[in-house]
Amino acid sequence: MKEIVKALNLDANESIFFARELEHIKATAYDIRYPQFKATVLIPVSGEAGSGANSITYEQYDMVGMAKIIADYADDLPRADVKGKEFTTPVRGIGNSFGYSLQDVRASAKAGKNLPNRKALAARKANDQEVNDIAWYGNPALPKYAGLTGMIYNPNITVSTVPTRSGRTSWITDAKTPDEILADLNEIVGDIVDLTKGVEEPNTVLLPYLEYTHIASTPRSANSDTTILKYFLENNPYIDRVEPLNELKAVDPKPSGSGAANLLICYRRDPMNLTLEIPQPYEQLPVQERGLEYVVPCHSRCGGVIIYYPLSVAIYEGI
Repeated sequence: MKEIVKALNLDANESIFFARELEHIKATAYDIRYPQFKATVLIPVSGEAGSGANSITYEQYDMVGMAKIIADYADDLPRADVKGKEFTTPVRGIGNSFGYSLQDVRASAKAGKNLPNRKALAARKANDQEVNDIAWYGNPALPKYAGLTGMIYNPNITVSTVPTRSGRTSWITDAKTPDEILADLNEIVGDIVDLTKGVEEPNTVLLPYLEYTHIASTPRSANSDTTILKYFLENNPYIDRVEPLNELKAVDPKPSGSGAANLLICYRRDPMNLTLEIPQPYEQLPVQERGLEYVVPCHSRCGGVIIYYPLSVAIYEGI
C-alpha cells in the first residue's frame, strides 16, 4: 500500500499520512459487523472453491442396493452401488468503491485529523447487504442475480402451505391457539424426519420478527408461565435454535408462485447439508489515482446457496 501511495501526486508527508490512514480505515472496515445481515451466521459459509473459481460443481449421491441371506457358496450376491448427479452453480463478482479527493487528503494531513472512515464502512455494508440479499432471495430466473440461487427460491426445498387448524391458518391474523402453533412447528420438523426416514434431523427454525415475538411472549396456556417458544425448545427433540429473520416477512412472490406470504423455514444448520458459497471474502484493493481523487476499489465473489440434500430443508408459507 505505501509503495503505491508514494507514487501518487502527494508530497512525502502527505503520502505517509495517507498510507497510514488507509491501513487504519481498512482495519476498521474489516472489524465492523452488521448483525442485521444474518445470512453468514445462519447459513454455513464455504470458501473452498477459492477466489479463482468461475463456477462450482457439486455432486448429489444416492446409495442403492440391498443385501440378503445367502447360502455358503452362493454366487448371486446382490449388488450395492452409488448413483450420483452433478450440478453446477456460477460464481459472480461483487464490487463497489470509495474514495477521497486530493483536497480531503491534504486538509486532513495539515490538520492532523483522520480521514473519515464512513465511506469505507458504507462500502463494506453495501457488499454485505448484497451477499445477504443473494443468500436469501437469489433467483436464477431474475437477471439481477445473474444465475445465482439463494435459499428461499432454491429448487431443492420442500414448500407447502402452513396447515389450517379449526379454520385458522395464520398465527397472528387468524389468532391460532398456542396448541395449534406448536402443532405447526412440530409438524414441519416431523415431516423432514419422516420424509428422509430419520436420515435428516433439522436443528433450526427461522421466523419473521412478529411471529417470533408472538411465540416468545405468549404463554403456552392460560395457566402456564412458560412461553410457546420455550416450551417448543424444551420439548422438541431436534430443534436447538429458533431465530427471527426480517427477510421472511411478506415475501413476494412466495416460493410456490405469485402473491406474498410470511414464511417459516426449517432446516439442519450443517455445512454437509447446505452452504453459502463465498470463494472470495470482501477485500479492499490498492488505491488508484483518478484525476483529483483517490479511489479504493472493493471486491468479493459469491456463488449463492447450495443445498446438497433436497429433503433437508422445508418452508411453510402463510404463517
